[in-house]
Amino acid sequence: MKIQVIEGNLAEHKTEAAVFVHFEGEALPVGAASLLDERWGRKIAEIIGLGDFKGKKNEIAVTYTQDNFPVKRIVIAGLGKRSDFSPDRVRGAFAKAAQHIRSIYVTDFSTSLPFDGLEMADESVAEGVVEGAVLGLYQYLPFKTVDRKDEQVISSFKIFIEKGDAKAVRAAVKRAEIISEAVNFARDLVSAPGNEMTPTDLANEAQASLKGKNISCSVLNETKMKELGMNALLGVARGSHQPPKMIVAEYRGGKKSDKPIVLVGKGITFDSGGISIKPSENMERMKTDMAGGAAVIATMRAASALLLPLNLIGIVPATENLPGGNAYKPGDILRSLSGQTIEVVNTDAEGRVILADALTYACRFNPAAIIDLATLTGACVVALGDEVIGMLGTDEGLKCQLRKAADLTGEKLWELPLGEQYDELIKSDVADYKNSGGRMGGASTAATFLGKFVGDSRWVHLDIAGPAWFEKARPYIPKGASGIGVRLLVQFLRDRATDKT
Repeated sequence: MKIQVIEGNLAEHKTEAAVFVHFEGEALPVGAASLLDERWGRKIAEIIGLGDFKGKKNEIAVTYTQDNFPVKRIVIAGLGKRSDFSPDRVRGAFAKAAQHIRSIYVTDFSTSLPFDGLEMADESVAEGVVEGAVLGLYQYLPFKTVDRKDEQVISSFKIFIEKGDAKAVRAAVKRAEIISEAVNFARDLVSAPGNEMTPTDLANEAQASLKGKNISCSVLNETKMKELGMNALLGVARGSHQPPKMIVAEYRGGKKSDKPIVLVGKGITFDSGGISIKPSENMERMKTDMAGGAAVIATMRAASALLLPLNLIGIVPATENLPGGNAYKPGDILRSLSGQTIEVVNTDAEGRVILADALTYACRFNPAAIIDLATLTGACVVALGDEVIGMLGTDEGLKCQLRKAADLTGEKLWELPLGEQYDELIKSDVADYKNSGGRMGGASTAATFLGKFVGDSRWVHLDIAGPAWFEKARPYIPKGASGIGVRLLVQFLRDRATDKT
């Protein structure tokens, strides 16, 4: 979809559909919609007055202008009550509007800034509008062959600006496109079936997408991992015929002396549970167990395209977790890269085992901070549901910065506890730690285990097991892979970059 910012009056330009927003319970359209309504004989106000359209959150109404008016359709998108407004409402409104426009086989649409009464700068509104439209129109279709000729595609989206800084709006639109395309890239990676997204495939996708002046991507193979002593990662990989990979991406946008922020993402491309095998029901979803790794790769891609003035490292340990004659077993003891030993009591608690080596490797970069993302525990989903990220960590400043980014992006997170009380639950009688503390406090014991491998680094763990995959679509998130974590991390990094300047 081509997105353009045009200086001028939307009412004077031909367009198949013009989208405007409206607050629930208010009598008259505002902003650019009011100017268009005046030219059209106050018919939008008449529609609102009749009560057919109330302006409820994500409500959509379409009316046809006729009479040779240059705007053929007017689409009104509800924001809900003004008192409940947040930037996320803009994303949701434009996602639903774009989806409706596509469903009626319209191929182009427009909108006009400013939206009066939102208490947001035009460039912030423009970011939300574009993110909503691009994310809301996402579809995963590479394996669909039937009826592809009927596929609906929107080719053009124009944003008119009647007053204000068009240059700033264009820059905001470009940022939103970069970020939204990164999210959709992560969605593609997570949606791909396990036979098409092996550790090797994931490594190849990372290397193909992370190329540029200031970014590079290397891959540690099994031989190199053995030389280094990554026996935790190698232990999990033993049951699969697919070789494990350690993806290491480097982005150098800051000063050479600046310590990097290290992002670590779990990359289990298929998780059967290993010897501690999962139930067969819904096991097909376990192709999504690399959603943390996908988010890290996509975030690195976005940071490079945005030219953020930071140094970043992205690390993704990638493997399958399968049963087999050579698979690691309950009772095995693995010596990790850190030298610490891990007793395996449950082979389905494999994510924290591979992350142990990845986090230890991350410490080699002398990081300013480490943030890891992982579809780590069902316990986190039980605690928080499927829309909220569980956050645990050792640094209050990092957690505060992530909360701020969550508020701006609508990617919700909630802090869960860490503490010495969880140490006892992961102590092993025969090794340093065991890889599962049992059912009680599962998200916290898993994070406590990870904390044993970050040294003195500032560290936050994000458990994305719930929101990585949705069984029911949200306004700008389709049923399936959400791409969760990408917008959160990019906003966090943008804020860090701003704080430096």
